[in-house]
Amino acid sequence: MTVSRRKVLIAFSALVAAGCLSPAGLLASPTSQAPGLGRDTLSIHSDQGPHKLQVEIASTLAQRGRGLMDRDSLAADAGMLFVYDRPQPQRSGFWMYRTRIPLDIAFIGGDGRILHIASMTPCESSDPGECPVTRPSATYVAALEVNAGYFAERGIEVGDCVTLPGYLALAGECQG
Repeated sequence: MTVSRRKVLIAFSALVAAGCLSPAGLLASPTSQAPGLGRDTLSIHSDQGPHKLQVEIASTLAQRGRGLMDRDSLAADAGMLFVYDRPQPQRSGFWMYRTRIPLDIAFIGGDGRILHIASMTPCESSDPGECPVTRPSATYVAALEVNAGYFAERGIEVGDCVTLPGYLALAGECQG
């Protein structure tokens, strides 16, 4: 097992031990919004116009740790926004352990601009240490997960900006 996979496994185990993640909690609502998550309308501003998404907001350690695990579907105009109180380093990435839906992820900088976009496929291993980690190309303050193909189908690219009142505010560079 590589050092990265070992760190991911240790972090996952710590979340389970701390009660942040539990098999019962993860399986309680596999196709609906997880309890305790906020929900709001996010806008992505690209050359092809603003794109509106209904997002679940994962702002706590437990919510971010659970993410979209154990869900069978995600509505076409929905996503999950992972927000942090401080910038996250490039080495801090996302994995698809127990995630059944193919996803795209956009890592977002402090100015609301998309820094990096990647596609992620479900990890079928029962060993979290065997699931690949997707890392961004730069430090980020938020990450947006959507159904695979969403960004490409709408022409959303690196450099486009994302707005969500109260979470991603820009100094007038793009408007919702």
